[in-house]
Amino acid sequence: MTVVAPDRRRSRNLKHGAGSTPAEEGLSTRSWDDRPAHLTSGLEPDVALECGWGRILFGQTFASHEDLLEVLSAEEPGRRDICLYVREPHVAVSKAPQELFIDPSHTYRLWLHQHQPPRDPPRAVIVRDLRSESDADAVNRIYTAAGMLTAPTEVLWANQRTATFTYLVAEDAETGEVIGTVTGIDHRHAFHDPEDGTSLWCLAVDPQTTRPGVGVALVQALAGRFQARGRAFLDLSVVHDNEAAIALYEKLGFVRVPVYSVKRKNPINERLFSASPAEGIDDLNVYARIVADEALRRGVTVEVLDAEGGYLKLSHGGRSVVTRESLSELTTAVAMSRCDDKRVTRRVLEGAGLRLPRGRVVDHSGDDVAFLEELGEVVVKPARGEQGQGITVGVSSAEELTEAIALAERYGTVVLLEEVVTGDDLRVLVIGGEVVAAAVRCPATVRGTGRHTVEQLVHATARRREAATHGESTIPLDDMTVRCVEDQGHAMDEVLDEGEALVVRRTANLHTGGTIHDVTARLHPTLEEACRAAASALEIPVVGLDLLVPDVTGEDHVFIEANERPGLANHEPQPTAERFVDLLFPGTRSLPRGWEPGVVGADHVAELPDAGTGA
Repeated sequence: MTVVAPDRRRSRNLKHGAGSTPAEEGLSTRSWDDRPAHLTSGLEPDVALECGWGRILFGQTFASHEDLLEVLSAEEPGRRDICLYVREPHVAVSKAPQELFIDPSHTYRLWLHQHQPPRDPPRAVIVRDLRSESDADAVNRIYTAAGMLTAPTEVLWANQRTATFTYLVAEDAETGEVIGTVTGIDHRHAFHDPEDGTSLWCLAVDPQTTRPGVGVALVQALAGRFQARGRAFLDLSVVHDNEAAIALYEKLGFVRVPVYSVKRKNPINERLFSASPAEGIDDLNVYARIVADEALRRGVTVEVLDAEGGYLKLSHGGRSVVTRESLSELTTAVAMSRCDDKRVTRRVLEGAGLRLPRGRVVDHSGDDVAFLEELGEVVVKPARGEQGQGITVGVSSAEELTEAIALAERYGTVVLLEEVVTGDDLRVLVIGGEVVAAAVRCPATVRGTGRHTVEQLVHATARRREAATHGESTIPLDDMTVRCVEDQGHAMDEVLDEGEALVVRRTANLHTGGTIHDVTARLHPTLEEACRAAASALEIPVVGLDLLVPDVTGEDHVFIEANERPGLANHEPQPTAERFVDLLFPGTRSLPRGWEPGVVGADHVAELPDAGTGA
């Protein structure tokens, strides 16, 4: 088949889908066979243009799919890279199916030799070049209003001063306000394109403007600019279901061409590659939702079995796993029972040679008091339970011991006494035998204003914690809070001095107002090894291990307990949900290329959402 450049003097069309495409097929539309040497010999290799919100990669400039994947894998957090004109896109995606996807957008082309200037341009709208950094600020304002990712002003302004980029803005002739923008790229200047192509990006119109036809005016003005340069065609990409925009583009003379783009599977693109959100997903708590979101991002089907309980059914590749937050069917009943009963936890960890505080089971004999007298101070807690319920820290008298045991027995018939060990409350998350996250948990604390009582401060802080955690954390105003305050020489009706910090709970449990601070990067290797050993001894695939340590960068530690259903969301930005889904569905694991989740934004392909108004 002979390949020639498009004839700008005449149009010979073949029917193609909803529109038509010229018979001459050049480099940008030949994605199914080897690229013709006479069209590729002069190309600039591996072209990725920086746009501020991400990069545009020109697929025809990459010699191999591996080269393309390497560049795409360098996408930065919070940005979106787009690769257009990918040769054999299905093959490219097969190289990294958990990282890449074929964008469900159509490419439309306007053959510029057919372009005619508008007969009736919109009144009171002036389309002009972007002239200053203040214009670039206005462009970002429109991007934000349109739900798109913004770009640094300096990047927009630097690009505008090159021959490769053309930024146009639409100005309201009466107010002087910028009300629309479009970006054009000249492929000849970008990579020595032998086809003399161009492309249109980031078309956006201020949703508040009342001027009709702004989007159309921008498209036609950009086409006119490139036509004057002698370029052959103008391409744009539009989401397949944007019917209004497609209808308008076809009205303007654009036709479909077999050009495809590839993007990375990141949160910004999630709506383009993941299944529709499961019914009830918005009713999940944060600990189940983080799992559901990560599963959807991987292409795993999510069925919400019980939103209130956090139960999900995840399915992929012919197998299904039921989860409850971070607890899954991979955790056996035996492993769960070892964590559920703190007596068993102690025995298992002691048997593995790990360090624990001294302890005993309450038997209501004189030995309980003798144990207290020997140590001077103890922790009293039910052998079974969670979220810090029934725990009393710092019991130092026989009377307090009786009260603390009675409290613990409200939550379980078996009660433990343990040695009080000073240090930071450390939670280490182990998934699949590897330490994924570590955080120091601090007890609920209020800070004085010089005007409010301790009780008022507790109420205010509790409301803020509850709002910030969607009801998962609060500070109970109970006897334990009162006692904690009084033990430090304060009273609930006392006005706390401005700036003075006061701990109001003895335990650092997150459900009772504690806060969590990531220390993963600082964790001593000895602590990591001890936690891996503990998870192995418990024979549990996912576990949150609680330790007391004088310093997370040191070796000293004791294990306190193990949690078979640790909250993954508490350890962000560590990749807890990613590692959990890796464990459940290893085949969906992304290649280790170091990309991270970023800020969710909107598509950057050119769209006209409302053909009636030209927006």
